[in-house]
Amino acid sequence: MIELKIQDYNNPFDAIDEFENTLSNYTGAPYVVTTDCCSHAIELCFRYTAYKSITIPKHTYLSVPMIFHKLGIPYTLISGDWKEEYNFGFTNIWDSARKLSINMYKNGQIQCLSFGRTKPLEIGRGGAILLDDVDMYRWLKMAAYDGRDLSFVPWEKQQTFQVGYHYMMRPEECVVGINKINNDEITHNYNHNYPDLSKIAIK
Repeated sequence: MIELKIQDYNNPFDAIDEFENTLSNYTGAPYVVTTDCCSHAIELCFRYTAYKSITIPKHTYLSVPMIFHKLGIPYTLISGDWKEEYNFGFTNIWDSARKLSINMYKNGQIQCLSFGRTKPLEIGRGGAILLDDVDMYRWLKMAAYDGRDLSFVPWEKQQTFQVGYHYMMRPEECVVGINKINNDEITHNYNHNYPDLSKIAIK
């Protein structure tokens, strides 16, 4: 069993590219952008797509409605059971935080992964976006890196920036993810006892 270490990379940020490529090969997604968590992955997707209203299941994690409060996107909580992942109604965006499987990618869709505690690929922190839209991929990649175009090295050579967010995944966590996928350390824990969010208030 070969274990990569961050010291194996001349440039630590090459580990991020390798992890994204590993996820692409594993899930079948043409493009992958890693983020520091699934919630920020979802947020970036909705910042790009600018949907005006959505539905979400009332049994999900609290950060999900918080995202839409922050973005000012109206949402409706709906009943219904789900397993592994669910679609944000009226959109092509998915909360796939509890799913990671071979060739899971759905053509034309945007699926957001989590690598937090109790998730299939448990790293402790991190997320990713699976997609097949190259223009959205380029925007997301820059948005997750403070608006930086990563072809500029050092970054100070870049003169113009889009608005960005400090949502990138750390290289050290990417190395953990590469090792776990290569060594088939992926679990399938479907338990998610989330509370009924229709019974709480967000002010």
